[in-house]
Amino acid sequence: MGGSSALPASAVPARRVRAWRGGVQGADAFWAAAFVLPYIAVFLAFVIYPVGYGIWLGSGAASYRALFSDPIYVRTVINTLVYLAIGVNLKLFLALLLSGFFMRPQRWVKALLLVFILPWAVPAIPTFISIHWMLNGQWGLINNLIWDLFQADGPPWLDTPGLAMGSTIVAYIWKWLPFWTIIFLAGRMAIPKELYEAASVDGATGLRSFTSVTFPLMANLYTVCTLLSTIWTLGDFNTVHFVSGGGPALQTHVLATLGIRDAFELGDPKLGMAAVITALPLLIPLVILLMRRLSKGEVQL
Repeated sequence: MGGSSALPASAVPARRVRAWRGGVQGADAFWAAAFVLPYIAVFLAFVIYPVGYGIWLGSGAASYRALFSDPIYVRTVINTLVYLAIGVNLKLFLALLLSGFFMRPQRWVKALLLVFILPWAVPAIPTFISIHWMLNGQWGLINNLIWDLFQADGPPWLDTPGLAMGSTIVAYIWKWLPFWTIIFLAGRMAIPKELYEAASVDGATGLRSFTSVTFPLMANLYTVCTLLSTIWTLGDFNTVHFVSGGGPALQTHVLATLGIRDAFELGDPKLGMAAVITALPLLIPLVILLMRRLSKGEVQL
């Protein structure tokens, strides 16, 4: 009799599954709402609203006519593409090479790695302000060193467009090179040593080992880092603003700094938003490619 009144073993889990599918109720619903609603409110207030308002603000045709007729805008688009092409690619290429150097087991290499990451660890704004004053053509540290060592006047780093843009790119690479070196170093450390041992048995050492083992296994990581770095660099304001200030004669602006200049210095927020929005045709495909890579699980450390 006692056995006939017992419920089947699957009955209780079935009721639990049905209760779960029925949704969250009672106290659980209250606590779920208490945790979720503040996040939704903050997200709407500080993400959705500013983005939507900015797009609406910069959607007027008059703003784009004024922007496209400005010769500084054409120069800015070229600067942005040069900044991305040289800054991102050279930075990641050097990071990949340096990650191989820091794979060495010597203690002095590990100590050097700690010093190497200092530029990345220091806050960006004080770093770029210091670089700006170091590049001063009259009494900057770099030109003073050139005079002390060679008894020659240094070039006007920030007074000619080419040197100013080049100096800005070098400052950008110097600041962010350690971060990407650490990323690639982690990727290298995740490669099994057995693969290198097998390659060495086949006679692959040095460059051949890199091309046959290291880079094929890190290719997806390198691609995603390139996409992510390009997205971040496209919105980089601090480097150009604090190193060259967009000068001389507004010749080193990128889209991020031109938008701020138009909105705040010229007092035209619509023109500033229009300048920033013109980066979307480049930004959106990069984001889509990045999300596709990540969703496929193609990147592993």
